[in-house]
Amino acid sequence: MHEMELTVPTGQEPERLDQFISRAIDGMTRSTAQRLIESGLVTVNGAPCKSSLKLVGNECITVRIPPAAPAVPVAEEIPLEIRYEDRDVVVINKPAGMVVHPGAGNPSGTLVNALLAHCTDLSGIGGEIRPGIVHRLDKDTSGLLVVAKNDAAHQHLSQQFSRHSIKRVYVALVYGVMKADKGRIEGAIGRHPSNRQKMSGASRHGKHAVTHWQVIERFPGFSLLKLRLETGRTHQIRVHLSESGHPLVGDPVYGGSGRLSSVKDVPLREAVRKFDRQALHARVLGFIHPVTGEYLEFEAALPPDMAALLETLRAATS
Repeated sequence: MHEMELTVPTGQEPERLDQFISRAIDGMTRSTAQRLIESGLVTVNGAPCKSSLKLVGNECITVRIPPAAPAVPVAEEIPLEIRYEDRDVVVINKPAGMVVHPGAGNPSGTLVNALLAHCTDLSGIGGEIRPGIVHRLDKDTSGLLVVAKNDAAHQHLSQQFSRHSIKRVYVALVYGVMKADKGRIEGAIGRHPSNRQKMSGASRHGKHAVTHWQVIERFPGFSLLKLRLETGRTHQIRVHLSESGHPLVGDPVYGGSGRLSSVKDVPLREAVRKFDRQALHARVLGFIHPVTGEYLEFEAALPPDMAALLETLRAATS
């Protein structure tokens, strides 16, 4: 049983106990906080209490977190598009719809399940749930990612990600016509202050994030962008573009579905409506090989769904 002690700061607006705990403990959802409180695993000044208790400041909160029951992923024969592989790394072109590693609601069918069937020598640093996983792509983002096959490779690649020296270039279709040809979006990103399932630039505990963008092609009401990540925060591209007024087409979380009514062309509006994921593809991935020191760079063409949507746009505006 892991035990944490929290002290409520003074001088703030009163806040519910479950909200405070979910905000104060990284990765804690409000529903999980409520379950811990209901199970008697949370005390305030030594006494059990309800989730709705309003904290006014200076309270001492003890949170006891029971150990998670590990669900070890099983190997599954799932086809993978492998772009490169040697004894140290494997580069995958991940399809949209595939989750990278098992988690709540996705116990199987993930990239990790597929890798366990393909490889017998994944790095153990990520633990049983995330073996070999150095970085991630969202479920509905397609494109390239690198997986480590031993601990030395994992550590070396992780250092490259920490130094922001990995080359990552994405292609995205967004709502709105960009006025400039290129630009830079900078702003801290952290957990959304009221919706724990989202990230936001309004977070009080955000981390520095920089996204560079360049227009590839313009359409009436849309722009096709090339994006380069200087940092790699969770949902960085989706948040930065949404909060700059240009959400990704097909992104239901960050506003990319709410702009559909602005599309006047009926066939085009129907094509956009049927595009049921965020229009984001990790096209280029470049890194220093962790053993040989050679620079490797890979490129993955747009997947068929994004390519077809772009053809529809071009046909509608020709």
